[in-house]
Amino acid sequence: MQTRPLGRSGLTVPVICLGTMTYGEQNTEAEGHQQMDYAVSRGITFFDTAEMYSVPPKAETWGSTERIIGSWLKKRGKRDDIVIATKVAGAGAMTWLRPDGAPTRLTRQQMQVALDQSLARLGTDYVDLYQIHWPERPAPFGANPTRFDPELWTPRPDETAIAEQLDVLDGFVKAGKVRFIGLSNESAWGTMTFLKEAEARGLPRVQTVQNAYHLMNRTYETAMAEVSMREGVGLLAYSPLAQGFLTGKYLDGARPAGARVTLFDRQQRYQKPGSEEAVRDYVRIAREAGLDPATLAIAFVVSRPFVTSAIIGATGMAQLKTAIDAGEVLLSPAVLEAIDRVHQLRGNPAP
Repeated sequence: MQTRPLGRSGLTVPVICLGTMTYGEQNTEAEGHQQMDYAVSRGITFFDTAEMYSVPPKAETWGSTERIIGSWLKKRGKRDDIVIATKVAGAGAMTWLRPDGAPTRLTRQQMQVALDQSLARLGTDYVDLYQIHWPERPAPFGANPTRFDPELWTPRPDETAIAEQLDVLDGFVKAGKVRFIGLSNESAWGTMTFLKEAEARGLPRVQTVQNAYHLMNRTYETAMAEVSMREGVGLLAYSPLAQGFLTGKYLDGARPAGARVTLFDRQQRYQKPGSEEAVRDYVRIAREAGLDPATLAIAFVVSRPFVTSAIIGATGMAQLKTAIDAGEVLLSPAVLEAIDRVHQLRGNPAP
C-alpha cells in the first residue's frame, strides 16, 4: 500500500485510513476486530476514531468505538505499529460526553477530561494524532459549508481563542499524551490562523485537516487545497463514497436492508438537488472503465496530491476489501478527464 507523509510530522501513513465509526452500532466488537486484523494484513496501519463515536452519536453508544479499538490493541499488542487518530468534540449540545453534563466546549478543563477519557478507553498512554472534531467558533462546516450566513462569521463573546486551544494541545504534546495535532471540519481561515498562532508562539503545528471530500463535494479544492500544498497540511478525506451514495446503491430511491440511509435519517447533505444526476454520471464513468463505482470514487480521492489519506468505512468484509483495493488503483488520464467533465456540469451538489 502506498504511503504519504503525515504533514511535516516525519511520520508516513497509508493512503487508505480505516474509519471505525460503525463499531459499536452497526458492527459488533468481534466484527471490528476482524476488520482491523484484515486492514493490518493489507498494510493499513492508520485508524481514525473520535470520542463521540459510534455514529449516529447518542448517550448509549458514545465512546464504544474507542473501547473496541482498545480491546483489539490489548489483544494484539504492538501498539507502536498502529497510528491512531482520535478527536475531541467542538461546541455542541451532546451533554453526555462530559462527566458534569455540560455542553461540549474547547475549554482547557473539557479538553483535558476528553483526552484522558479517550486514552483510558483506547488503553494507551498516547494518541498519534489528536484532532479538534469541529470548531468551537461559529464556522461554515457541516451540511452547508458554502452558503453565506452572517451568523457563521459572527464571533461568540465567550469562545475559546485558537491560541488558547493550541496552548492546551501543547501541554498534551509536552506531557507525551499526544504526538501530533490536527483539525477537522475546518476552513482555510481557521487552518491558517492555527498555523499563524503556532509559528508566533512556538506551539505545535497542525499536520492534517479532516474534511469531507468526494466526487460530489470538491469544495476543498477552492481554498483548502492550496493551504495543504503550500503549508504541508494534508487532507484526511472523510466520506470518499459520500456515505455510500457514490456506489449507486441508493439510486431510484432504493434503500437496501442494513444500509445507513435505511437505518438512520442523517444523510440529507447527500440528497440535495442534482445529487442523483451526478451519481448516475459517475456510476456510468465507472462502468465504462470496467470499475466498481466505489473503486472509482475512492481512487479519485487518492489521486489528488493534497490528500494524505482517504478514510474508508465498511460494515461488511466485502465492502472493506473493495475499499482497500481502491487505494492501489491508478485512474487513467481519460477517466480523470471524464470525471472533470461531469464536475464542470454538475458542480458540488452535496457539500
